[in-house]
Amino acid sequence: MHLLRGAVRTYAWGSRTAIADFTGRPSPTAHPEAELWFGAHPGDPAWLQTDDGEVSLLDTLRADPEGQLGTAVRGRFGDCLPFLVKVLAADEPLSLQAHPSAEQAAEGFAREEKLGIPVSAPTRNYRDRSHKPELLVALGDFEALAGFRSAESSVELMRALAVSDLDPFVHLLSGQSDADGLRALFTTWITAPQPDLDVLVPAVIEGAIEYVRSGNKKFAAEARTVLELGERYPGDAGVLASLLLNRISLKPGEAIYMPAGNLHAYLHGVGVEVMANSDNVLRGGLTPKHVDVPELLRVLDFTPATDAVIHPRITRDGTELVYNTPAPEFAVSVVCIQGDYLGHEIDAPAHHDGPQILLCTEGSTVVHAKSTAVTLERGAAAWVSADDGPIRLVAQTPTKLFRATVGI
Repeated sequence: MHLLRGAVRTYAWGSRTAIADFTGRPSPTAHPEAELWFGAHPGDPAWLQTDDGEVSLLDTLRADPEGQLGTAVRGRFGDCLPFLVKVLAADEPLSLQAHPSAEQAAEGFAREEKLGIPVSAPTRNYRDRSHKPELLVALGDFEALAGFRSAESSVELMRALAVSDLDPFVHLLSGQSDADGLRALFTTWITAPQPDLDVLVPAVIEGAIEYVRSGNKKFAAEARTVLELGERYPGDAGVLASLLLNRISLKPGEAIYMPAGNLHAYLHGVGVEVMANSDNVLRGGLTPKHVDVPELLRVLDFTPATDAVIHPRITRDGTELVYNTPAPEFAVSVVCIQGDYLGHEIDAPAHHDGPQILLCTEGSTVVHAKSTAVTLERGAAAWVSADDGPIRLVAQTPTKLFRATVGI
């Protein structure tokens, strides 16, 4: 078991304070810090803090896959860590995006390899062969667009904005299934010529302004999102697409799960993401980065998403919160140490012999594994290998410890 130093990624939508404050570094930072990666993705592996200095987690896995990953994980996923942990900090909206299925990722990666597009090229869609289901757990208030609304809800929202230019599009959502109607309307908007968008988007923004001024609360969040996106990305089809997506507000500890094909855009907030070990993103707008609308349309699932917010189930006598997802690559829980458990050793057995990444988000705890121990304070992480076995925890102050393992 070793302390783990994450890799910081800087994107324009990130925060100059959130990740730095979380990890106890000076802020504001010179550049917006968007993500803090804890994993073994070749694009940005984390670093083990050893007696001999820092060692890449990726190199450690390659040198000792059996000891680090364990027999069960290697049997299912080979010699690669199948999950990636991130701290995400969004001060501005992220791109309108979705992730491919495993089959789509494998096919897309092979296609782009054959075309000779470098993996690091800005125009590359598929940087690896993996799908990217992901779970985001909010550390504070977190805002997002996630999954398609029902056709009925989208029609109600569009009519509430009272924009006559939207009337012809409402009919695309009637007379057919929700998924077919949403596909037809989203495709119409996302492929619209720019002159058409330059007329329709400002009209929708004006409707959102009037709606906010009216004091009506029902779609106030949706209207404000239109205004924010329109200010940052004028004339972008993503402003219109926001009318078709669920507007979600998470409280601390609540989560959302993004399966393959789920269209989404994170808006604001800080959260912990755990996902399959992939960096495949297909974008449709709301970004200066590479956009590939045909490829995005190819992978999207237009089925309306209901009950998008995930609440954890409580186990282990109330000390562990478990977030259930169908992803085999990862399992996520939060160990909460408080009250009568403070100052006492708590056993925290895993469900199998695979590795774990631990991330402290509140308080401080000593983690014991075999003959080693590390202290984790807020913002600190640890790598627990398969050989390290079960862990035990001792905390003197109220503590929350995220635990990511393999889902098998």
